[in-house]
Amino acid sequence: MTSLIHEIYEGVVSGQNAFVQQKVKEALESGVAPVSLLNEGMIAAMAEVGRRFEEGEYYVPEMLIAARAMQGGMALLKPHLLQSEVKSAGKVAIGTVKGDLHDIGKNLVAMMLEGAGFEIKDLGTDVSPQKFVEAAKAGVDIIAMSALLTTTMTNMKTTIAALQEAGLRSSVKVLIGGAPVTEAYAKQIGADGYAVDASRAVSAAKVLMG
Repeated sequence: MTSLIHEIYEGVVSGQNAFVQQKVKEALESGVAPVSLLNEGMIAAMAEVGRRFEEGEYYVPEMLIAARAMQGGMALLKPHLLQSEVKSAGKVAIGTVKGDLHDIGKNLVAMMLEGAGFEIKDLGTDVSPQKFVEAAKAGVDIIAMSALLTTTMTNMKTTIAALQEAGLRSSVKVLIGGAPVTEAYAKQIGADGYAVDASRAVSAAKVLMG
C-alpha cells in the first residue's frame, strides 16, 4: 500500500474529512490508480470501521464521522472511477417507508453500502410502495427499507406486496432493518434479508448479491 493510500485509509477510519479530501487530490495528481484508492483506501477503511463497530470499539457517532470522511473522498474519486469503469458491487435503492420520517439509520446504511462499493439511489423518507416499485423498474438489485416505528413497519409488507403485484419481486432482493424490525418479521413478510445495524447491512447486501 502506497503511503498516500495508507494516509487515506487512516483518515477515513479516524473520520478526518478535510484531510481525506486533500490526500485523495494528492494521490490522483501523483497518478495513483483510482481503483486502488477505492479498494485499498475507502472500501478497506470502511470494512475496518464496520469491524470496530461490531467489536464495540466504535459507536454510531464514530461510524457517521468515518462515513462522512469516506463520502468526501468519494465525491472527488467518482468522476475518475467512471472513466476507468470500475465494476460496482450492486445497485441499491434505499428509503425509510411511508409514514416514517426517521433517516439517521437509513443514511448510515447508505453511506456504509457506498463505502463497500455499492451504487446508491437514496429515495429519502416517507417513501411510498409505488416509489420503491419505480426504483425496481429502473433496474436496481436490492430494495433496502428502513422503519423506526412499529406503526410504519407494516408498510414494508405492503411494499413487498406491491413489488409482487408489479411482477418485479423475482428481479430484486429486499433487505429490511430498523429498531422494531426483527429477523422473524423479515421472514414473516417474505424479505430476503435483515440487518440489525449498518455494518451488518453491508454483509447482508453482499450475501444477497451472491
